Amino acid sequence: MAEDRNFTLKIITPERIFYEGPVSMVEFNTTEGAIGIYKGHIPMTVMIKPGILTITTEEGRREAALHAGFVEILQDKVTVLAEVVEWPEEIDENRAKAALERAEERIKRHESNTDLARAETALERAMARINVLK
Repeated sequence: MAEDRNFTLKIITPERIFYEGPVSMVEFNTTEGAIGIYKGHIPMTVMIKPGILTITTEEGRREAALHAGFVEILQDKVTVLAEVVEWPEEIDENRAKAALERAEERIKRHESNTDLARAETALERAMARINVLK
C-alpha cells in the first residue's frame, strides 16, 4: 500500500472558506521568505507576505493571489487565516494594474505624508494579483 503523502489544507478569509481539502504541497511567501510545506513539516506559525499561493493536489497545481495573514503549520494540517485570497478568475486585471500604478507613483513621489510601508504592501498585493493572472 502506498504511503499517503497528503495533509489537510484549510484556507479561511473573513468572507468564506476559500479552500479545504487534501494537498500534497502548499507554497507561499512569509515575512521570512518563501516556504514550501509537505506532510510532516515541523510545527510552526508564520506570517504571510503578499504573493502567489500554490496548492498541489493529485489533480495538479493551482495558484491564487494571497495577501496578509497567518499560517499554523502542523504535521498533518495547515490552516491559513488570510485577509484576502483570490483565484485568477476572481481578479479584475484592469483594477489590479491601476492599483499597481498608484502604488508605484506613491513610492516614486515619496512625499512626507506618504506611508512608505503601506505603499510597498499595496505594490506587493497588486503584483501578486497581476502575477497570478500570467
